[in-house]
Amino acid sequence: MNGTLRDRSAAAFAAALCFFAADAFGADEVPRKAEPCFVCHGLGGNSTIPTNPSLAGHPAQAIAMQLYQFREGNRKDPQMSPMAANLSNKEMNELAEYFSKQKATPSGHKTAPENAAAGPKLAQEFNCVQCHGPRLLGQQHIPRLAGQQHEYLLAQLRRFKAQTRADLDGNMTSAAQALTDRDVEVLADYIAGLSAQ
Repeated sequence: MNGTLRDRSAAAFAAALCFFAADAFGADEVPRKAEPCFVCHGLGGNSTIPTNPSLAGHPAQAIAMQLYQFREGNRKDPQMSPMAANLSNKEMNELAEYFSKQKATPSGHKTAPENAAAGPKLAQEFNCVQCHGPRLLGQQHIPRLAGQQHEYLLAQLRRFKAQTRADLDGNMTSAAQALTDRDVEVLADYIAGLSAQ
């Protein structure tokens, strides 16, 4: 598919998503700037793309902080950096508020029994629960992990360990250094299967 056709297809898909989103959530409830987000992050911020995070149910401050990081160039991504580049602080806060109020749907991920047994201990040992909360639902500027896309979690943990993912205060990069490759796999599998509620 050539670039122009692909761009038109993406635009048509985005328009269709916006139409259905307005119908599902009520047109007045969906901020205009949220409409393009649905293409990658799903209706209401519930991603169906394994490599893209769900936004629904995150603390508003956590969403706004990530948008700010993308806008300022501290965190880089070929899709997100241009999307955030021209957002005002007000728009970032509106998007964060909207997605934080959306109900997170179950990821459908089935954790392997051995990882479900080992995961809680690792989450305690590596301080996941201290920063992300006892149920890993996030708090303040720290995002929700529970029920997040498995592939996304796996990729982000690997990037923190490799020190290639931006980290606001260095805590995630520091914590990830002690993880073995197996720990990363267990944690991602365990966390993806948790309830996002």
